[in-house]
Amino acid sequence: MENQTKHKRRIHYSGTHPKSYKEKYKELQPEKYGDTIEKVISKGSTPAGMHISICVKEILDFLQIKPGQIGLDATLGYGGHTREMLQCLNGEGHIYGLDVDPIESAKTKERLKNLGFGEEILTVKLENFANIDKVAEEAGMKFNFVLADLGVSSMQIDNPDRGFSYKVEGPLDLRMNPQKGDSAAERLRQVTREELVGMLVENSDEPYAEEIAKEIKNKQRTGNAVETTVDLRNCIENALRFLPASERKEMVKKSCARTFQALRIDVNSEFEVLYAFLEKLPDVLAPGGRAVILTFHSGEDRLVKKSFKALKKAGIYESISEEIIRPSAEECRRNSRARSTKMRWAVKAR
Repeated sequence: MENQTKHKRRIHYSGTHPKSYKEKYKELQPEKYGDTIEKVISKGSTPAGMHISICVKEILDFLQIKPGQIGLDATLGYGGHTREMLQCLNGEGHIYGLDVDPIESAKTKERLKNLGFGEEILTVKLENFANIDKVAEEAGMKFNFVLADLGVSSMQIDNPDRGFSYKVEGPLDLRMNPQKGDSAAERLRQVTREELVGMLVENSDEPYAEEIAKEIKNKQRTGNAVETTVDLRNCIENALRFLPASERKEMVKKSCARTFQALRIDVNSEFEVLYAFLEKLPDVLAPGGRAVILTFHSGEDRLVKKSFKALKKAGIYESISEEIIRPSAEECRRNSRARSTKMRWAVKAR
């Protein structure tokens, strides 16, 4: 009797629409359910397990990629920007794509390979973008164009197992590479109350840093660990109970977003990594090479702006964007996660 593939039944869920990440089986298979993906995007949402690239037109218009050039996508992610840049090469040249996330970078490499972008034109490296000098040295050449998108990929935000979102329960992790370093839960155990206040203020300008730090440390002192995203959210809700009921819900939401951001920045040493990247960037660019950076909060944008201005004054960059470039209103309507995006560019002196 011939072997037959056993039919796998779809995931069942209560109600008319899937709610949890794993129930959204259609969204998690974009190549199979294109109509569902388009419906989700048209409503201004990002399908589960996907990431919608931001400012694609603006980036390509500036980079002016030509066949035969060598480029670097310092933050590969879902590979949307990389795919568009690869298409500009028209089969001639090469792009290096970097990512510290071993889970998502492997998926992206396979996805792009299936689209026809194999190792002859694309090299994917499990590497932090602070090490772009090392990548350029291994490549044996400087880059005609460099892109760094500093946002967290939607695949990481949406997957509760990664612990990036306060909206769903999961382990309080927040590491870009879950195989290295301390998780956010471990960091909360390690830091003092004063250090936690400083982290919240410096990394996200949290106005209720004192109250939130006090609540977290009081909870830990009584033997109750802050191990999950919900544990942390509950701490923030308790810390802000003194606020008037009419404004408490909105303030808790904003403080949750800021607190998770501050922890993510700390856990992944994001400012230190960005400092290193900005310092090394001119040395990996070819004369006349172009660089674009997308940032998503004021701390990042300040660092990029300061670096670009100082290096232009020193004659290292021949021109920089004087003003922030933002996504169009239509793009923000289709992708709500684009709203906080700030784009800046620089051109290496010839």
